[in-house]
Amino acid sequence: MDYKNRVEKFKIMANHKSAEKRIRQTAVRKVTNKYYARTMRNALKKIRSTTKKEEAAEMLPKLTGMIDRLAKKNIIHKNKAANLKSSITKHVNSLS
Repeated sequence: MDYKNRVEKFKIMANHKSAEKRIRQTAVRKVTNKYYARTMRNALKKIRSTTKKEEAAEMLPKLTGMIDRLAKKNIIHKNKAANLKSSITKHVNSLS
C-alpha cells in the first residue's frame, strides 16, 4: 500500500499544519504497527499448533524476542507481552 492510499482513508479536519502532519504520521505508523502485530499473532498460532517439542523449543526464543520488541515499542502492552510469553513457555514445556 502506498502513501497516498494510507492518507486518503482519513479526512483531514485539522486546523493547523502540524496537526495535519500528525494525522499523516499516525496513518503511516498504524499500518506498520498492524503489520508487526499480525506477524506476531501468526507466529503464536504456528507455535501453538505444533505438536513436536523440538520444533516448538526452536521457535520459542525467536517468538519471545519478537514479543519483547513489540512491548518495547508500545505496540502491545508490557503485561500482555508477559502473559503471552508465560503461556507460550508453559505450552512448550507441556509438549512431549
